[in-house]
Amino acid sequence: MTKPYITHNDQHISINGTRGLARLSNLSYYRIVEMFGEPCDDYDDFKSDAEWMIKFDDGEVATIYNWKNGRNYCGPDAPPVEEIREWNVGGKNSDVVLRLHQLLMKEPISYA
Repeated sequence: MTKPYITHNDQHISINGTRGLARLSNLSYYRIVEMFGEPCDDYDDFKSDAEWMIKFDDGEVATIYNWKNGRNYCGPDAPPVEEIREWNVGGKNSDVVLRLHQLLMKEPISYA
């Protein structure tokens, strides 16, 4: 079965114009890696530690990232990225939230 998306690991994905849409809670770093591969290796933001970029077959774009809850922002006493369980979802269209939820989780979504 062909995946209905590509990631930043497949090709460059522009995320210009995306914004925070929702949070996914109780989601492991390893589940995201299992689904979408390793996070962007060129990502550098002091408010975040990891980010994935996803582009669906219809051109809609989504991002998954932690926000102000990891070591980059909170310092060495914060959990390492592999222990983070709350992630933000960004995009231009809220439909991507449901798509990611269906791919990743069975837990409820809290909207930003």
